[in-house]
Parts: sequence; C-alpha cells; structure tokens
Amino acid sequence: MNTSRTCTSVLIILLAILRWGVAVSGQKPLTGKACREQNADRVTRLPGQPMVSFKQYAGYVTVNETHGRALFYWFFEAEENPDKKPLLLWLNGGPGCSSIGYGGMEELGPFVAQKGTSMLRLNGYAWNKAANLLFLESPVGVGFSYTNTSSDIKQLGDKITAQDSYTFLLKWFKRFPQYKSHEFYIVGESYAGHYIPQLAELIFDKNKTISDQNRINFKGIMIGNALLDDATDQTGMIDYAWDHAVLSDRVYNDIKTKCNFSDSNSSNACDAVLGEYFDVYKLIDMYSLYAPSCVDTTIKSTQRTHMRGNVSPRTFSKNAAWHVKPTGYDPCQSKYTDSYMNKPNVQAALHANTTKIPYPWSHCSDAITYWKDAPDSILPVIKKLVLGGVRVWVYSGDTDGRIPVTSTRLSLRKLGLNIVEDWSPWYSRSQVGGWTITYDGLMFVTIRGAGHQVPTFKPKEALQLVRHFLSNQKLANGPF
Repeated sequence: MNTSRTCTSVLIILLAILRWGVAVSGQKPLTGKACREQNADRVTRLPGQPMVSFKQYAGYVTVNETHGRALFYWFFEAEENPDKKPLLLWLNGGPGCSSIGYGGMEELGPFVAQKGTSMLRLNGYAWNKAANLLFLESPVGVGFSYTNTSSDIKQLGDKITAQDSYTFLLKWFKRFPQYKSHEFYIVGESYAGHYIPQLAELIFDKNKTISDQNRINFKGIMIGNALLDDATDQTGMIDYAWDHAVLSDRVYNDIKTKCNFSDSNSSNACDAVLGEYFDVYKLIDMYSLYAPSCVDTTIKSTQRTHMRGNVSPRTFSKNAAWHVKPTGYDPCQSKYTDSYMNKPNVQAALHANTTKIPYPWSHCSDAITYWKDAPDSILPVIKKLVLGGVRVWVYSGDTDGRIPVTSTRLSLRKLGLNIVEDWSPWYSRSQVGGWTITYDGLMFVTIRGAGHQVPTFKPKEALQLVRHFLSNQKLANGPF
C-alpha cells in the first residue's frame, strides 16, 4: 500500500494530531509554497496510462533566473512505502540525450509506449519497486528543458551541466522537502560516466561547507557502460570489436598501427581507418551486437547532428557514426516513445513544453552541436569519491560495442585499487547473471547478454542489481 499522502492531507492530519498534543516523530509539516508547487506538478493520469497506486509529478525547476534556464523532471514515488525508500536520480548521457526518453520510457521507468497505439503498458521491472525515482532532462536544450538565452546552448559542457544539475537538486528538495532526509543516489549510463561523477563531486565538496538546510544526504553512485577514460575506452572498443568478430584482422592491425588513443589529436591516417571501423556499425547495432536492427522504413534517420567542440572521446567523436542514437530490445521502440512524447495531450498532462519550444521533443538534442568541455579522463574524480567513502559501483552489459566491458575493465585497472575478491560469478535465480570484481572501495558488475541499455535488455537482472546496490549487498554468488 502507498502510504504517502498529498501535502494538503499531511497538513490536515498533522494539525489534528498536534491539536491533541501528540508528538510526531520525524515528520515536519510542509510549507504552503511546497504544497502549492507539488500540487501544481502532480500528474493525475497520462493519456493511455493504466491505473497505478503510486504518485507521479513532473514539471520545471528554474536553475538560472537571469538567463531563464529551466530543467524538466519527472518523478515517480516508490510503489510501496515511499516514505522509507531512498531517492534515486537517473541520468542518461549523449551528451545531449534525454533521461526521460531512454531511462524513463524505455529502460527502468514504470511506463512503456507501445507500437501503433496511444496506450502505455506497465514495466514489470520498474525501479520504483526499489526506490523513489527521479528523471532529469539535462542540460538545457535536451528534451523539454530550455533556456531563454540562446547563447547558453553554445556554452554547454560538463562543468555547467553539473552546476545546473546541482542547483536543480537544491531547489527540487525545497519543493519536495519530505525527501530531504532520504538517502540519495545517482545512477545512469553512457556519457553519464562524466555527468554522474562530476555532479557527485560537486555534492561531496559542497556538503562539507554548506548549512544543514541545504546538505544532501548523498550516499553513492552507480554508472553503467560508462565513458570514463578516452585512451582506455577507445582501445577497449577496438579490442572488443575484433574479439567479437566485428573487425577484420587488417582493419584491426591498421588501427593499432596508425592510432594512438593517448593522444587526442589523431592523424588523418587514423581517422581514415576508423571510418572503416564505423562502417561495420552501419550494418549492425553498435549498442547491442546480437540484437536486430530496426527495419521500419518510416522511421527517420537516427543519426544525430555532428557535434563540434571537445566532446569525449575526441578521436572517435570526429566520426558522425559515433553520434548515432541507441535503440533498444525492440529496435523500433524509440519511434513509439517519440510519437507519444510529442502528443499535445501528453505534454499537457506532464506540464511540459509550457513555453512552446520551437522544435519537437526528441531523444537526443539536435540543438546541441557544441560541447565546451569534456575531460579526457574522469578516473581522478572516481578515485576521489572512492577515497572519500562514497559508494561506487560500475556495471557493464557485455554485448555492448559502444562502451564495451573491455573498455571498462581497462579503465578500472588504471585506478590502481586493490582487488578484494577477483572475477566471480553472480546469479539471477538458477542462472549466471554475470561476473563481479570487488575492489577496495568499488564494485564492478557485468550483466551477461545485456547491451548498452542494461535495464532494457535484462530488466529482471537490472532490478536485482539496483536493489543490491542500494542496500550495499553483494549479489548472490550461487543459485537461489
């Protein structure tokens, strides 16, 4: 049973209790402003949505009043006992891709759009079974998030994304103060391998200096198939492709001879041979080697506008094929999501697109074509968080060619952490779900048979993974 109540009901109940002189432990009445804002953001029911017991909210939080920058969020309370469950923020990467479109509607959110219909179906393995679930479209220019200052779009990068996301969190907790004391975690995938550690570092550092009123009860991060280190990520992508029979010996050897992935300034010879590498992924899905490709000819091209600027990894990102969007287990799923999210009645129900953005909602932003800063390696930040006692888990779907398990293993090795327990199987019921390495301060988990978007390809195992992460318990090391 969902024990949460609307802020108005809570106030009425608290006033009644206080009138009789009964002490209320751990519960503070919400302010009138928080009540009004929550009620304004309450999503009563989406078009085509099945009935559910949990509450959901969506809307905007302004992160820069002067520039008119506002980030869009979608929040789902936990299915059961939301007042006792942690709060989990999910971020997708890109940079420039929607956490609502991918994570929210195609991976771990409670609703999934369906082909040829306006009806939504329930996701039986949604992560709000384990936590209160918050999705954020960040930075501005992504999805429904916007800025009234057009020059902001050309100034985007890792740093401003972290700063705006942090400002969003501070303001969101003022709007939803009942979640302020909950344990807070950040989870995501792909380029969120940059977003998450940098946002986590900002929270970690700010928590040391700010007042208790603004301090976030931050506990940990988990990142999947994540971009972590340019040199090892790119080396691992090539090694993985060759080892999985994607590349010929000639192309593999040419890349090894002509490319130095430790140098961000690649040669023309390297760029040319990498073109042959990317040509293969025009034939099969880089994000999931063994999944079918979408053959629906009515779907527009999935290729994004080519980014300019220092988007990471700098050598690979020069090739337009690097910017192709992921699809999913149903390779045409993104089409269904795109259609649903662009319906006027859906946007009205979500309190979205209130400023009438002059372009349709999309999974990945065509407006963002510049990215001002992207460090070559995020590993120093991860090392800082580990040493600071932050819970850090890294996971990898092992059929992903985009940021393959090979890349992640090479990257984690560079951290120089001691191995507490080496390569060991973990189980999902009677089957091996993947493998783990326990480092001193970091857990690495592989998910067998999953592509880039692990919750899409292995939903049951992904829910098992996040439950163990939140409870900080090792995955089962034998059948159960």
